[in-house]
Amino acid sequence: MASPTIADHWAVLGLEPGADAAALKKAFRRQARRWHPDLNNNDPAAEERFKRINEAYAVLSDPRRRQAWEAGGEPGDQDPFARGFPEFHDYLDNLFGRRRPQEREDWPATTAPAPPPPVQAQGNFETVVELSPEQALGGTTVTVALDNGLTVELQTPPEAGDGWRLRLEGVAPGGGDHFLQLQVRTADELRIDGLRVLYRLDLSAADGALGVHAVVPTLQGPVRLRIPPGTSSGRLLRLRGRGLEHQGRRGDQIVEVRLVVPEQVNEAEEALYRRLQELQQ
Repeated sequence: MASPTIADHWAVLGLEPGADAAALKKAFRRQARRWHPDLNNNDPAAEERFKRINEAYAVLSDPRRRQAWEAGGEPGDQDPFARGFPEFHDYLDNLFGRRRPQEREDWPATTAPAPPPPVQAQGNFETVVELSPEQALGGTTVTVALDNGLTVELQTPPEAGDGWRLRLEGVAPGGGDHFLQLQVRTADELRIDGLRVLYRLDLSAADGALGVHAVVPTLQGPVRLRIPPGTSSGRLLRLRGRGLEHQGRRGDQIVEVRLVVPEQVNEAEEALYRRLQELQQ
């Protein structure tokens, strides 16, 4: 089985290693729906995540490619979305060879509930609602004052995640919709996604190339995480059991590595970068 310190296709789909084909397909549908670029205002971060979701499903659903990946030899494929992204429902129809599913028919019945279908806000009718991890976990009642003077009270779904959008249909001026964007984050920039905790770790290019031990915040306190040599931007590392617990289930924390370079360098640093550039030619 692939080591949890290498790029983890299971973690990308939010699954435990060895999940069966049905769970794999449900997880893929859920993640693809959430991160499809058309449903996220063509956010570059969503595009990158959608590519990783597609690659993870392609590898794990193909016995040959999965075996090669588990052995550490799965090669990277060419970008299948280099010329753009298909419309979301057409994408699923072509992939699974079926008609469009009824809304929510693929939500898992016995695992953590999936996000509601992402929606795009129309105009400026959108309100950000901040929730604590505890409120997001069990669901809570929120009261929202709209621009037209109307006050709406609603119950958020349990195990909600950061970035979810909830639609208030027909309550905006002119009979339009108003959208609530849930923000579930901690002071340490931990993002809550159901039972999972997401964290973006910024490292220098040198730390990614050579490896480093980094201190990472978790809900239970800071931990030291070993970053293996040769780590690139976008690599996902799993901290097992560091997520939220609800009804006997506990999630993991997923750490996404992002390599950053300084906007300005001094003369000594510039000389080192130039020398490195020469060695790589």
